[in-house]
Amino acid sequence: MSETTVAVPQRARWAVTAYFVITGAALGTWTARIPAIKQDLGLDDAQVTLALFAVAAGSVLAMQIVGHLADRLGSARVLGPAGIAMSASLLLPGIAGNLPALVAALLLFGAGHGTVDVAMNTHALQVQRRYGRPIVSTFHAMFSVGGLLGAGVGALAAHAAIGVGAHFALVAAALGVVSLIARRALLPPEAAATGNPVRQRGISPGIVFLGVLAFFCSLGEGSMADWSPLYLHDVLRTSPAVAATGYAVFSAMMAVFRFLGDFLVARLGPVLLVRCCGAVAGVGLGGALLLHHPVAAIIGFALFGIGLSCIIPQVFNAAGNRDPSRSGRDLAQVSTLGYGGLLAGPVVIGLVTSWTDLTTGLATPAVLAVFVALSAAAVRPR
Repeated sequence: MSETTVAVPQRARWAVTAYFVITGAALGTWTARIPAIKQDLGLDDAQVTLALFAVAAGSVLAMQIVGHLADRLGSARVLGPAGIAMSASLLLPGIAGNLPALVAALLLFGAGHGTVDVAMNTHALQVQRRYGRPIVSTFHAMFSVGGLLGAGVGALAAHAAIGVGAHFALVAAALGVVSLIARRALLPPEAAATGNPVRQRGISPGIVFLGVLAFFCSLGEGSMADWSPLYLHDVLRTSPAVAATGYAVFSAMMAVFRFLGDFLVARLGPVLLVRCCGAVAGVGLGGALLLHHPVAAIIGFALFGIGLSCIIPQVFNAAGNRDPSRSGRDLAQVSTLGYGGLLAGPVVIGLVTSWTDLTTGLATPAVLAVFVALSAAAVRPR
């Protein structure tokens, strides 16, 4: 095998890594400046909620289209332009002068984000096939790194009183340059293609079930941001500083163990890994809630992050490899359900809490994690 042949998947791996980083960074940048945008436009909480819904709506709508394009044209042909478009769309929320303009801008930003999300995950699986070993979990870890990078730069910009428009313009330019460079190293469409005709059959029950597993895991992830601090502060009566550590520990453990995910799946296989991760997440969080102590709760949130870290990459891997000729569409459907779980998590926990209490509410994602562990056979390679 020639040096050039070996270098192609290596370059493509770095390129896909770059797309995962810039996608996380774009989302982290927007999230970090929500308070400033709210203040600049004089929005109330209901209007901010509408703006957040616009991002989600744009992403979900785009996911329904991009899967077909990635299968028909090749993910590289979609990912390159989509990365540039997503970077450029970050400009729009920064210059929106009122709520309607902000909602329209965020619909476009969400559409760009959703398009890149599906295309880069599809291309990541194609690169993994060229490698012949697990590498997908590391990509997802780099998305988390990008999110932390975007949020960190956003916090510095807010501290330095840099206007949202100028901040978003600088970040959009930087992300656009990275996207332009990265697109040249993607696998060429003829190398990435499967050679099989595009099939027009509907969604298979297996893909729906993988989407359900993604929904359950994302529901747990979404619930942690809003409810773990409230559990520590309101139920266990900790200080605000201690309450903030719950979500921080959860996020840190999820990122760290995603970097270890490729090593673990190579040693254990996807089924055993998902089974162990689901058990760690469910038993860890459930046991902590039963102990009803701040230290136990923080350890439980850490175990929940460890458990969830490797499941979504394996679910995406299984979905994208069931039928390579429709990998983009299958990933789009699973991504849509996963995104729905992320949005539904805080709401579901809130509803259960309103009927019972917060401890019972947080037990819901623990039970769902155990269900995922019992359903681990769904990620078995085909």
